[in-house]
Amino acid sequence: MTISFPSGIIKVFTSNPSPAVLCFRVKNISRLEQILPNAQLVFSDPSQCDSNTKDFWMNMQAVTVYLKKLSEQNPAASYYNVDVLKYQVSSNGIQSTPLNLATYWKCSAGTTDLRVDYKYNPEAMVIPSVLSNIQVMVPVDGGVTNMQSLPPAIWNAEQMKAFWKLSGVSEKSENGGSGTLRAKFDLSEGPSKPTTLAVQFLSEGSTLSGVDIELVGTGYRLSLVKKRFATGRYLADC
Repeated sequence: MTISFPSGIIKVFTSNPSPAVLCFRVKNISRLEQILPNAQLVFSDPSQCDSNTKDFWMNMQAVTVYLKKLSEQNPAASYYNVDVLKYQVSSNGIQSTPLNLATYWKCSAGTTDLRVDYKYNPEAMVIPSVLSNIQVMVPVDGGVTNMQSLPPAIWNAEQMKAFWKLSGVSEKSENGGSGTLRAKFDLSEGPSKPTTLAVQFLSEGSTLSGVDIELVGTGYRLSLVKKRFATGRYLADC
């Protein structure tokens, strides 16, 4: 979770020895396993008993020093981002994954046939949103000499990986966001060994956690709240 401060606020903070303390509340935390505030900048009350909200307040002296450092590094910036906390969402298996995947391999000495089925899962998101910039990466060994694929993929001989790129998947996509990637690889040193594939994507306007934020008290206001999620390590075993 990141808070962006406008550059003009640095002058306000430095000219005021005791600026108003910025307090914020994180709501809908029941699905979180762990919350890790930025220990250098953020305080919290460990005795708070509400299981669905948690209040935090910022060390304004430390925040001022940190923002001054950022402005010295990039004086032309309009906003400066401060990471205030990280959290871990409890997983409910495949129901928690926004893009479900299944892989099928058929390996022989001369060829490898690969099929990857994918399915958009709106239940994983608080508000179903488009998964964009999707990239599927599949390592294939065995000395690939030729690849035929549908939809068309790119073969990177140096990395020995096939790459598919999909523009976006949602409930409004064809077949409700379900589809199949297919490829046939000709080999010179087969057979191939089935491998784990990796996927990258991002989504704007929603979260997997359902977490929300609001300011507590006066002196500050939120002009905009952006929600997004993106893949880190997102793998599908064979």
